[in-house]
Amino acid sequence: MTLPFSLSAETLGIIGVTLRMAFASTAAASVLGIVLGLLLEKAAFPGKQAVVRLCRTLMGTPPVVVGLAVYLLLMRRGPLGFLELLFTVRGMVVAQVLIITPIVCGMVYSYASRSAPLIRAFAKTMGANGTQTKILMIREMSNEIYFVVITGFGRAISEVGSVMIVGGNIQHKTRTMTTAISLMRNMGDYAQAITLGVVLLVIAFLLQSLSDFLHREGGREENF
Repeated sequence: MTLPFSLSAETLGIIGVTLRMAFASTAAASVLGIVLGLLLEKAAFPGKQAVVRLCRTLMGTPPVVVGLAVYLLLMRRGPLGFLELLFTVRGMVVAQVLIITPIVCGMVYSYASRSAPLIRAFAKTMGANGTQTKILMIREMSNEIYFVVITGFGRAISEVGSVMIVGGNIQHKTRTMTTAISLMRNMGDYAQAITLGVVLLVIAFLLQSLSDFLHREGGREENF
């Protein structure tokens, strides 16, 4: 029996490029977003609500808009053209970080707004210093932070608009699973398109399973 899909060398290369981009952008965006989200929750300054609204607005920014902005910045005549990041995986990571960071920041801020005051109050009654309080906060919010990171990774691996513009969908260089599926469909290469689609579905299933597991574990800890 012949399978409707196969893992060719080119397909494996596309998967590799996608995973490299997704892991790098998720790691960078997670660090930035978590730090900014926690700082935003703790800080008190005039216009804070406007900053929060701006962050929430950026969470829904169309990826193609971000891709266009990054393209204009990185193009040869752009202000950052000397970095030569256009049509590279690193350039795609830059675009992805700009997309994912507001999402991570907004989600962490929402979680921290509900739990951080109680955690600080508990830490104060226990005589904890500033560093110990921060460690306790991260520990108590670990399940939420994991969920945020998983969400960011899911967004990174499924993105097509910005990576198409910034990466250029170059074969063996910047072609990702989503851009390849679009291209293969236009070319009539349904076998490879199905293969990449199946891989994306498997990754999405694994991410959802991990998310459900973390929610269950978090619920058990709350019951104790």
